Order: sequence, then C-alpha cells, then structure tokens
Amino acid sequence: MAESSSRRVVVTGMGSVSPVGNSVPESWEALRAGRSGTAPITHFDASRLPVRIAGEVKGFDAAAIFGNKEARRSTPHVQFAMAAAREAVQHSGLDIAAASTDVGVLIASGIGGLEVIENTTRILDAEGPRRVSPFAAAMALVDMAPGMVSIDLGARGPNMAVVSACASGADAIGQAANWIRQGDAVAVLAGGTEAGITSTGIAMFAAARALSTRNDDAAHASRPFERDRDGFVAAEGSAVLILEDREHALARGATIYAELLGYAAAADAYHITAPEPSGDGAVRCVRRALERAGKRPEDIKYINAHGTGTPLNDLAETRALKQVFGEFAYKVPISSTKSMTGHMLGAAGAFEAMVTILAMRDGFLPPTVNLDNPDPECDLDYVPNTGRAVGARIAMTTSFGFGGHNACLVFAGGPDPA
Repeated sequence: MAESSSRRVVVTGMGSVSPVGNSVPESWEALRAGRSGTAPITHFDASRLPVRIAGEVKGFDAAAIFGNKEARRSTPHVQFAMAAAREAVQHSGLDIAAASTDVGVLIASGIGGLEVIENTTRILDAEGPRRVSPFAAAMALVDMAPGMVSIDLGARGPNMAVVSACASGADAIGQAANWIRQGDAVAVLAGGTEAGITSTGIAMFAAARALSTRNDDAAHASRPFERDRDGFVAAEGSAVLILEDREHALARGATIYAELLGYAAAADAYHITAPEPSGDGAVRCVRRALERAGKRPEDIKYINAHGTGTPLNDLAETRALKQVFGEFAYKVPISSTKSMTGHMLGAAGAFEAMVTILAMRDGFLPPTVNLDNPDPECDLDYVPNTGRAVGARIAMTTSFGFGGHNACLVFAGGPDPA
C-alpha cells in the first residue's frame, strides 16, 4: 500500500467489556442511566487491604465464550480484549479474511497479566518451580492481548501493544490511525484492556495513595471534580474500535460512526505520579490535537474528560481546559464516565473514546455522577448527575497517565463531519 497523508480514518465498529456491562449496548445503557459499576471487591479476599472496592467486570464467563481449555491458559486482560475485539468485528461487518495482511491489531494495557504474575509467584514460593505453568511467561506479557486477538481473528497486519499508563488506550487508537494514514493497514483493531483487580494491584495503588477509601459507599466513591473526592476507584475491562481507511469502509458499504480528526501526545516531564500543576503537558497535547483536526476550541461540543477523582488530576485538568478553551471552557459540556465505571487504567482511554462516539451518535451526553458538592476550583459544566440530550458533531476525549503521559483524541460524528 502506498503512503498517503490525506488518508482519512473512520470508526466502523466497537466492542467492550466493562464494569457496567459486557457489551457496548449494555455499557452505554448503564452510562446513559447514570448507573455505577463500582462495588465491594469479589475477585479475592480484600479484608486486609485499606481499599476494598473496585469496578469489577461482572458475570464474564470466559469458559462459555472461549472454551475451558483457552480460559484456563489465558489471563483476564487477554480474555477481555478478545471478547471486545469479537464484538467490534461483528459490529463493523469487517471481513478480516478478505484483507487479513492489511488488518492490524494495536491493543494497549497499562499492567498486562498481573494476575498470572501474582499467582505464579505464589506457586513458586509454595510448591516450587516444577509447578509453574508453561503458559505463564507468555500470558503475563502486555502484548499477548493483541497477539491473541490476531490469532483468534486471523488479522495478519502490524501487531503490537503500547504502554503509557492511563493514557495507553487513547495512544493505541492514535497510533493505529497513523498506521492507516501511512499505508501500513486498511483497518486496525485498536483499543485497550486491563485486569489489575488483584491483591497486588490494589495494594500497590493504595500504597501510592491514589485510591478512594470510601469502602462503605462503593457506588459513590468515584467522585470526579467533587469537593470531597479522595482518589480514583480502580477498574478493569476492555474496549476495541475498528479503525478503517474511509475509502475502504465506503467501498464495502460499512456504517461509519465517527471520523478520527486529530490525535496528539505530550509529556509533562514533571513527576512520576502527579500531573504538572498548571496542566502544561495537557495544554500542549490538546492544542496540538485540535490543530491536527483543523478545529478551533469553540468547535468542540463535548469533552469526555480524564476526570479520575484524584485531588491533583481534576484540578490540573480543569486548569488545562481553561487555558485551551478560554471563556468557552464554561460553555462546553464535560463529563467523566469514570464516576460510574471507575478507572479502567490502560483501557480507560479506549473505553472513553467509544463513549464519546456513542454520545455523538445518539445526541446524548452521559453524566458525571456523585457530583453533589463541586470543588470551587473545578467550576466548569461537568454535566452533573443527570445525562443531557445535546447534539454534538465534534467532540474530544482526554487521557493522562502516571509518568506524565498526555493523550487527546478529536472525533467528528458520522461519515461527513461539518
């Protein structure tokens, strides 16, 4: 395929596994209704930990989906990605077999197979090296999610994972679009996956004082932009988008849900966990994404914010949006769906890109729930507590991560953006 910088990238399918539903329709219905998916941890006994709540995926039966053999030798972060990818392909109608060498997979994860690492360590300590699974080495890897999706679906184009902490899912979508623009693929399954709700995962984030400790009120613990927020609620799941060359999509009669107009990434170069207080990295990232999209701040009609519910992130993000948007920052509706799902870490950016597209498709903005007493310094329109019927043809989503990572995606709804 020849390189063409003018090649347009569209979204023709979506798939998801999340704390609020095990498919795109289930997840979107819950978000529209403002329903929380955060609850007491059931995956393991969390009684000795300071944090005992999370956004767990519920009712996901890997054996029923993939068979007992595959379920036993794979990890949840791989299983979530495979399920989301299957749904996305079915949704798009993409015939992978017809163009398999031109179909790529780029699925990110912040942590990867933490569960298998944790379990293998326990087996090694208790029973010795002979009891360690021969599948453990492969399944612990972050890149085994795209690898297994490729094997499952027969996609033989470019294949890799990216890791940029909580910006991983958004970066995967942005970089996958670049593959299409430079001629490396006609379509890419792009997104993120995460399954870090283990005792080690929760203990690590709790030790970093990043998590909410509202153990007795799990459904209301994730409180982005709220005065009394005390940290994020860790969550798991996956989201995968089918990105496609627009001409290829039109030629096969695909439904186009959105066009990816702009993507940018930037670093804070400031601190391993805290955002740069003024939001400098986020400002540069958002401005560049808008520039690449050919849009002005006032063209944006909805923002799906990173909005973690940590004291530092929400304030820095608000300051950044004010710098980019000026007075218009008070007019553009913004919401954080992490208030319902919790923080899906490496999958968050992909899931929230999907939500942004659905919001444009349906003309409905999901709410930021649990926003009863806004932080006086977080004084923008965060669509508090109740969703809103608003047409939004151009929208964006922001993602930021430990290590100072910033990513921004700008979408236009439908096949022919204004």
